[in-house]
Amino acid sequence: MLGFEAVKTKQMIHDELPDLIAAAKSDPAAFGRLYDRYLQPVYRYLYSRLGDAHSAEDVTSQTFIAAYEALPKYREQGQFTAWLFRIARSKMNDHFRRNRYEVELEAAERMTAGEDALGALIHDEELGRLRSVIRNLNPEEQDLIRLRYVADLSFVEIADLLGKREDAVKKTMYRLLARLKSQME
Repeated sequence: MLGFEAVKTKQMIHDELPDLIAAAKSDPAAFGRLYDRYLQPVYRYLYSRLGDAHSAEDVTSQTFIAAYEALPKYREQGQFTAWLFRIARSKMNDHFRRNRYEVELEAAERMTAGEDALGALIHDEELGRLRSVIRNLNPEEQDLIRLRYVADLSFVEIADLLGKREDAVKKTMYRLLARLKSQME
C-alpha cells in the first residue's frame, strides 16, 4: 500500500506530466524525465511477463525508443501511461511472436525479492498457495494483476490501456481479489 508521501509524489508527477510531455516534444533531452519516471514500472511489467532480465531490458529499450519516435504524434486524449504501456505490450507481443514463449506471474517476485509488500505480509507457504491460485486464472486476469500490482498502474491508467471504463476495471479487480481471497481461505 502506498504511503501518504508516495501518493503525494505520484500525484505531483501526474500533475507535471503535461508539461513534461510538451517539453519532451520540443526538446529531446527532456524525454529523459519521462524515461526516468516510467522505466521501472515498464521494466517490472515486462519482466513479469518475460521472466528474463535480458529480454525485459531489450523490450524495455524498444518500448522507449518507439515512444520517443512516436511522441510528436502523441495527442493527450488519454493517459500517457496507458499510451506507453500499449507500446510496451505491442513490443512484448512482437517478442513473443519471435520467441514463442511466456512465463508465469511469479517471475516478477524474483526481480523484486525483498520489495514485494504481498510477500512481506504472507508466509512462504501461503505465497505458494497464492501462486497456484493465480496460475489458474485466465491470461486477462493475470495481466490485470500484473498491471495493478507489478507495474503499479492506477485504475484510470488500466482502464484507458484496456479500453474499458474505470468503474468496470475496479469492479473486475475487486471481484478477482475477492475470488482469490475465498480460494485462499
